[in-house]
Amino acid sequence: MQIIQTAQSLRTRLSKEDAIAFVPTMGNLHDGHLELVAQAKKENACVVVSIFVNPLQFGANEDFGNYPRTLEADLAKLKAAGADVVFTPSEVEIYPDFDALNNTSNQTMMVSTPAIADELCGASRPGHFNGMATVVLKLFNLVFFNGASRKVAIFGKKDFQQLLIIRELVNQFNLPIEIMAAETMREADGLAMSSRNGYLNPMQRLEAPRLYKALNLVVDAIKQGNTDFKAIETQTSQFLTQLGWIVDYIAIRSSKTLLPANPTDNQLIVLGAAKQGKTRLIDNIEFNL
Repeated sequence: MQIIQTAQSLRTRLSKEDAIAFVPTMGNLHDGHLELVAQAKKENACVVVSIFVNPLQFGANEDFGNYPRTLEADLAKLKAAGADVVFTPSEVEIYPDFDALNNTSNQTMMVSTPAIADELCGASRPGHFNGMATVVLKLFNLVFFNGASRKVAIFGKKDFQQLLIIRELVNQFNLPIEIMAAETMREADGLAMSSRNGYLNPMQRLEAPRLYKALNLVVDAIKQGNTDFKAIETQTSQFLTQLGWIVDYIAIRSSKTLLPANPTDNQLIVLGAAKQGKTRLIDNIEFNL
């Protein structure tokens, strides 16, 4: 496994690769990330993993400074998982005008995201998806610059809104990159694996799987014929609130567009975002009628 820190070294290393499977991450890796690497390994390609905590997708009051950085442990996990190349750039390598004193990128050229990016997670995290899409486009440019005949990038379905926006990014910018989606990895009690789960105290950790359980109740209600989606969303939010959650949203959407679902849709997804203490958890369940 080769560890690379600069864009020039990355391009030199990948210049002659004919097939590349890319897994972008922000580090603090868990089994969900390693499942993405395992999927990449199946592609018979050079497996590239990036570890970069992207300042551009964190808001002013979010946890960029405190986001867990566990590089040595991450590298050990990636070596065991069989990654070929790990790209660990500094902020200034990705953002040439980065201001380290204020943790600001000074990136003035940004990807403009579609209207759906301002809903769901985007409504409470303004600019988040612009920052995410911008760094993903940068990473795609660095990893896939050589015109490899097979270019695959793999993302998890837990961040479903992110996945949809990246698919649209690739489509609208005519990028010859195949986007593959991996199923959400869960702990034994159903909690979706996340780097932020480590913020939970023991009591919050015991309560955390309830978000997934609540989403399953939504799916059950719809499959039993309840088509009053607004009422289901409201009742589920109230249920979690009564149990001490700070609910951002519970939303029933079309899984193809993420637009609000209607009773004639048969490909659906229920998404939820809510806080236990200061820790924001997200989850979703896709289902068909």
